[in-house]
Amino acid sequence: MPYDWPPLTPGNTEEVARRVARVLEDAWQRLADRQRFLLDAVAFSPQAPQVAAQLEDFKAAIADFALRAGSEIRGFVQQQLPWLYQAGATQAAAALGQRFTWSLLHVEALQSLAADTYADFLRCSQEQQRIANALYRAVREAARREVPQLGAGYTTGRQAAKALADRLATDHQLTHVVYRNGARVPVRAWAEAATLTKSAVAYNAGTLNRSREAGVTVVEVFDSADCGWTSHQDPDKANRTLRGVEEAAEWPISHPRCRRGFGPRPDVTEI
Repeated sequence: MPYDWPPLTPGNTEEVARRVARVLEDAWQRLADRQRFLLDAVAFSPQAPQVAAQLEDFKAAIADFALRAGSEIRGFVQQQLPWLYQAGATQAAAALGQRFTWSLLHVEALQSLAADTYADFLRCSQEQQRIANALYRAVREAARREVPQLGAGYTTGRQAAKALADRLATDHQLTHVVYRNGARVPVRAWAEAATLTKSAVAYNAGTLNRSREAGVTVVEVFDSADCGWTSHQDPDKANRTLRGVEEAAEWPISHPRCRRGFGPRPDVTEI
């Protein structure tokens, strides 16, 4: 199946986040649709040939999902992140009356940031592939052991086939991203929030590293008026405060979708 989304073009953060979310949601949904077709075959047409054919289609859909999700994740990491990092670094350099160039410091910082970002996104994609492959194996095993006994067409057989499909659907859910705390989040919401978060971190990394390169040790924070320093609820409010560059690097944002930014303050040496 051809990849039918155009390559990602770096640009406006929110537009790119929406684009990434749409593409990843589409990839997830295509895989979930093939899962539904497979389980429908188990439930309503449990003859071995029909299930075997849907199994092969589902196996191909898993590979297609990996291609679609991987392509979009790589596009974001390889194009949008460098664009944002450079924008942040250029802004800091302009505030200092200087120019930005890609020194080794910035190249290495971007490489580290890109590797972390790619790993974070890929982890969720690979978890979906793990679930899908587990379903593939479960249905393949059922096709050998249970499905042949369910194809007679009698009422009890149809009920048993439907129960088997329902159990497989419950055990192998593909429509949400599951966080470490067990929360289930729609793919689009997760992808958009994750993309915005990584975008903010990349922009601020460029700003802070260019400030550090210029010997600046203090930055001014620009944030929402009620946003705390380490979390949105932190009573230590961040906006218009002065922070050390190293402290700012530890907290480039305080929560998903955070709009925090920094400006170099070469006129301040101690806080």
